[in-house]
Amino acid sequence: MAISKGKNKNGSVILIKQPWVTEKAVNAGALRKYVFMVDDKANKPEVKKMIEKIYSVKVADVNITNTKGKSKRLGKSLGKISGFKKAVVTLKEGNTIDIMPK
Repeated sequence: MAISKGKNKNGSVILIKQPWVTEKAVNAGALRKYVFMVDDKANKPEVKKMIEKIYSVKVADVNITNTKGKSKRLGKSLGKISGFKKAVVTLKEGNTIDIMPK
């Protein structure tokens, strides 16, 4: 489920880009923790509000990490992979999100 970046019909900015689906992130779901890629300008209160609105759940905690881009070399060429920001969202007891790709 990819949530596009930009503005929705109300004119508000969409901060949640997509769920981060890796083996480690999916296994954290057992602990009520879910990982999302978010916009670079997103902060904890905004992410909490958007997750509660989109998935109709109650959020207990939000942790955000900002990952720097890496340099990559292909022969003589030197390039860069852009960085990203991700949010680890912990839900309150009894709430779950189904983010597995179909």
